[in-house]
Amino acid sequence: MSCEAWLQISLATAIGPATVSRLLKYFGSADAIVGTTQAQLMDAGLCSDAAAALLNPDKVHLQEAGEWLRTEGHHLLHSQDPRYPPLLRAADKSAPILFVAGDPAALLMPQLAIVGSRNATASGRANAREFAACLAQAGLTITSGLAAGIDAAAHTGALDADGSTVAVLGTGPDIIYPASNIHLAERIHNAGALVSEFPPGMPVRREHFPRRNRIISGLSLGVLVIEAGMRSGSLITARYAGEFGREVFAVPGSIHSPVSKGCHRLIRQGAKLVENSTDVIEELDAIAGALSATSPAPAITRQATDHADPDYAKLLCSMGHEAVDIQTLAADCGLTIGELSSMLLILELEGRVESLPGGRFQKLLGGTR
Repeated sequence: MSCEAWLQISLATAIGPATVSRLLKYFGSADAIVGTTQAQLMDAGLCSDAAAALLNPDKVHLQEAGEWLRTEGHHLLHSQDPRYPPLLRAADKSAPILFVAGDPAALLMPQLAIVGSRNATASGRANAREFAACLAQAGLTITSGLAAGIDAAAHTGALDADGSTVAVLGTGPDIIYPASNIHLAERIHNAGALVSEFPPGMPVRREHFPRRNRIISGLSLGVLVIEAGMRSGSLITARYAGEFGREVFAVPGSIHSPVSKGCHRLIRQGAKLVENSTDVIEELDAIAGALSATSPAPAITRQATDHADPDYAKLLCSMGHEAVDIQTLAADCGLTIGELSSMLLILELEGRVESLPGGRFQKLLGGTR
């Protein structure tokens, strides 16, 4: 089955995913679709303009898309491709064509979406980075939409923890929006994947972002919302997750903050209130098991919560149950301040350590295993 046929179908932008899926059932393959006549396409339910557009793509655009695809590290995954992510295939009306820059295997890993406001607070961005880092270390690929604010912070947190991350775009795979995230996109390309259902060259269009949000939800075991206003696109992502039978999580915030109102609304509607990464992992373990029949992805690991690492054991033992500053811990454990900061952050997200005023930390009751 030729990539050229799939490219030609992808350029017929007036034909949506549901129509493409219907045509595949009707004709049997992409080659058969582009090799038929306008009259036969109309018999299959297309209007004359859509049929003509499908059979007569812009030759320059088709050539440019083909050149993009022939570049190393660029891939086209179609719904009949064994590399196509099974969780997305199980989602209703999933995108039949995905353009991937990076490693397509990242789409087969267990994923958690972290999304939220573009106009995030400093605290919200910090939470997104911290949750993403901890959950990436637990074996989850962090998926988001490369937007400013929470999305960018989540991608960055996963990358800084040497984890994997997937960015789903509302543009073609060769166009980075916003342009300020171009360096972040390069990092994602090297440690995960940039994904789009839109062909190369497709510019920014407002109507594309709900479709992007649908893919984010379809790829993921669950969606974690960190800061969202009442009209945030993140609520669309959460709604799709619910429709697909995936878990929805939300981080609560101040009752006075406009970027917390969307999260509070989700919690009232049944989303899981999240305070630390353990809350997320325990829920995802259950849903991963329920979806195991449709996804061959590896199970979520427990490396971030069990802490068999002797450095973690030494740290927890050194803390006792009295408040202690990080300099004292560094001297006791023989670790650097930077190493301890990362470890303490993970333990705090898991609810095993509490940070106190004055740069001090205290182990919570039951903080050893």
